[in-house]
Amino acid sequence: MSLLSHLQASPEFLAACTFLLGLCIGSFLNVVIARLPRMMEQTWRMECAELLEDESLKPTEPVSLIKPNSCCPHCKAAIKPWQNIPVISYLLLGGRCKQCKTRISLQYPLVELLTGILSVVIVWNFGWSWQALAALFLTWALIALAVIDLHHQLLPDDITLPFLWLGLLLSVTGLFTNTVDSILGAVIGYMSLWLVYQAFRLLTGKEGMGFGDFKLFALFGAWLGWQSLPLIVLLSSVTGAATATVLLLLRKLPEDRAIPFGPFLAAAGWLALVAGDRLVAWYWSVSGIA
Repeated sequence: MSLLSHLQASPEFLAACTFLLGLCIGSFLNVVIARLPRMMEQTWRMECAELLEDESLKPTEPVSLIKPNSCCPHCKAAIKPWQNIPVISYLLLGGRCKQCKTRISLQYPLVELLTGILSVVIVWNFGWSWQALAALFLTWALIALAVIDLHHQLLPDDITLPFLWLGLLLSVTGLFTNTVDSILGAVIGYMSLWLVYQAFRLLTGKEGMGFGDFKLFALFGAWLGWQSLPLIVLLSSVTGAATATVLLLLRKLPEDRAIPFGPFLAAAGWLALVAGDRLVAWYWSVSGIA
């Protein structure tokens, strides 16, 4: 039996291979998380330098997802390939740089493990299918978006917009929803949060969320259709408010500092992708309406 046939015939083997793939993708996502915001800043600095005709504003060390090679953020020692094996290298190194012994952020193995686990959930839920392949790419994008937003309160257009367009394109095939529901979902998703943002700003004089949140919500509308949006906004709002309340009570969050909404939106959208119909059915059953 060929490897392809074995993957199709054995859900357990497919899940194991997907977990290993997810660990490797998670390692790459750590690079995206670390470098994409720096690349965005680099672009902004270049634009400012051209606009103001000030060469000193140009970045001195260009950064991309490929270059420079990975190194320790503290001592700049190059990271060897055998020191970059997902999760395993972190454990073997004791969570510290081999050269300067500075502690390595726990984010790196956690992102790798999370990517592996969520990837397994996707293939276990969708099986060997085009749905699973598309959902895997969306899952990986959402992980990167959520962590970047946690650190920088940014949801980069370089990720959200291509996946929004991809969701609209997939609707032509009916993979997750039809084209009409997808287009309506994208429009309603964006405009609903935009209207909330405008109303909040008029009432308080403050900005309650960023434009990246509108685009991410539109992305889910494009992928899953407008029908999924009430569930996503309910889940994200409740969990976001509960988290903020707990952090305030524990004095872990200053009262004048906002927490990013993107991670909650990403998590709620992912849950709707995997189990939206089951969550809605469960809600109606426990409410006693069904």
